[in-house]
Formats: sequence, C-alpha cells, structure tokens
Amino acid sequence: MIDYSRVLNKTVTEIKPSGIRRFFDIAATMDNVISLGVGEPDFQTPWQIRKAGINSLEKGKTKYTSNKGDAKLLEEISTYMKRKFGLTYNPLNEILVTVGGSEAIDAAIRALVAVGDEVIIPQPSYVCYEPITRLAGGVPVIINTKAENDFKVTPEELKAAITDKTKVLVLPYPCNPTGAIMEREDLEKLADVLKDTDIMVLSDEIYAELTFGGKPHVSPASVDGMFERTVTINGFSKAFSMTGWRMGYACGPAPIMEQMIKIHQFAIMCAPTTSQYAAIEALKNCDGEVEYMVNEYNMRRRIMVAGFNRIGLTCREPKGAFYAFPSIESTGMTSEEFCEKLLHSKKVAVVPGTAFGDSGEGFIRASYCYSVEHINEAIRRIDEFLKELR
Repeated sequence: MIDYSRVLNKTVTEIKPSGIRRFFDIAATMDNVISLGVGEPDFQTPWQIRKAGINSLEKGKTKYTSNKGDAKLLEEISTYMKRKFGLTYNPLNEILVTVGGSEAIDAAIRALVAVGDEVIIPQPSYVCYEPITRLAGGVPVIINTKAENDFKVTPEELKAAITDKTKVLVLPYPCNPTGAIMEREDLEKLADVLKDTDIMVLSDEIYAELTFGGKPHVSPASVDGMFERTVTINGFSKAFSMTGWRMGYACGPAPIMEQMIKIHQFAIMCAPTTSQYAAIEALKNCDGEVEYMVNEYNMRRRIMVAGFNRIGLTCREPKGAFYAFPSIESTGMTSEEFCEKLLHSKKVAVVPGTAFGDSGEGFIRASYCYSVEHINEAIRRIDEFLKELR
C-alpha cells in the first residue's frame, strides 16, 4: 500500500485550492443560483474571430507552429502593443505566445526566481501569483494594499517590502478582484524606488483594455527606466471574450524571453494553432467589438456599484477589470460566512475577499460580466438577505 503523503511533493500538497472555484463548484450543484462568481465574459467570441479559427481548420492548418508562436501572430502582437500602449517589442526575440496568460506568468516567474528569492505580491490580487512563486522555490512577500489607497501599491509600502533577496515585484493592474488601476504618476513613484536595483517587474495586464473613466491603461514598461526590467503579460480571454481559446502572450527583454521560451518549449511545445489564427484576426480587426463590450461592461459596472451602495454595502468605484469589491464589514460576518450564508439562503454566489489574500477579509468580489437582468436580480436577493439579517 503506497503512502501517498510520502511520495507527493509537499510544496504542492500544502497549496490550497482556488477559493474562487470552491464557491463556483458549490453553486453548480444548486438550482436557481444567480452567480456573480466567475470572471468570464458572457459575450460570445466575436464571429470574425471564430470564423478565422474555422477557416484555419478547413485549410488544414493543424500542425505545430514555432515554439514562440506563429510569425504573423508575433508581428500582430508587436503592432498591437505599439498601437495601444506605445511599447516597441521585436517579434523575433521579445515576444512569446502562451497557453493563456497564466502560463506566461508561470514561465516568467520560473525564468526569474531561484530557490530563496523573494517575490513581492500586492494583495488582494489574483490567486496564482503566490502558489506559482512557491512552486518555483521562491518566497512570497505580501503587500496588503488598503481600501483608503484605492488598493494601489504605494512607494512607502514597496520600500518596506524590499530586502537584499527581492527578485521580482508583481504588479497586477487593472486588478482582479478590486478593480483598482495604477495611473502613470503612481507608477513613476514606484519606478523611482526601483531605479537603483536589479528588481524585475512582472506586470499582469490581462485587463488592460478594460479600463473606465476616460483614462487609458498605462503599462509600467512605458514609464522611464522600467522597460528593461519589465515582463508584460497579456492575452485574449478577457478583452476579446476568448477564455476557452487559451491564448496569452508575454513581452519583455530578449535575455528573459530566451529563458521563458525554453520553459515553454519543454512544458508546452506551442500554443494551439487554431487559436493562434483566431488571435491574429482579433488583433487586426476587432477594435470595434472590444469597444462595444467595454461600453457594456461600463454600464453594468455603474449599475452594480450603485446597487451595492444603495443596499448598504459600501463599494468603491472600480476603474478597471470587471469586478466590484464591496465591503461587508457592516454585517459583522467574515467574508467566508457572508458568502456561504448568502449562497444557501438566497442562492447568490459571490467570492469571499479572502480568496485573494488575507487583506481581502471584510470584502466580497462580484463580477459584472453578466447581463443587467442577472445583476439586478442578484442585488435584489442580496438586499433581501441584508434586511433579514437586521
């Protein structure tokens, strides 16, 4: 009889499963559940993108591409990054196409982090950064961002977190789950802290196209002194509603990309060929479709934030991504208690803030990538729940 506790990797067994998926899985077993839990667009992938994928299959384009990605897609990513964010990347050696943004994050951390290296991770933030750091043998160093600072990393917090073992700073903006963004002046202050160090920046910009309020997203790599130290992660899942296509990419200095490509080469080989042809079409011809979806999200965002504030759950304005992060401290419950009781009594699924780090206590994450009717019904049920608590 094999004792699996002795043969399994202890680092892996000690990692907790995603708190996002736990509530989603519970909700999936129940009837009449209104879910605001999963960050997946409710829009179909635009038809011309789907058509490009279909056409590639009809033409028999089903072989491996280059490890780093199809040459045409690399060119289109380079063009897109210049057009959207003012960043110039050489498609020959500064771009890698990956299986979703998550693979790009994993490859970047593994290329940069050795055993004992420290990775600074602002929280609340997406669930993958800390476990991926641990899997690479690194040491997560958490910055607990604060609501009063709009969940931004401050230069004072960054200075306090840096040690002689710091290797990487993760910047997860626009932020899942808080909806926070970092504006140029915020990034310039962080750049000033980093300027005399060798600390690298992993900038997860999967929500870069989803910003609200009139100010476009600013990439850390576009700030003076930051290009040579930044690996920029982006992808197609959120802005182009292509979650199931599993397409992402990383852009950065050639010496880093060279090592990331090796990791990708041995672990993955190449991203799905059909998805790469679809991605070319997305970058070339779908600005209008993205603009339409962003405008819809903006309308839903306003409805959700106003709804939470109206029923007594204080909610700051999220300026990016597609999540609201209201406070539930007024209920006297923990985030886990609130979410479990809400799910079982009113059949509304939201995610506890603690799924994104300890500093998420007292908050819940609600996604507004659902229909207006869906959102309004969820707010109505949550209002009933709160009234019954009183």
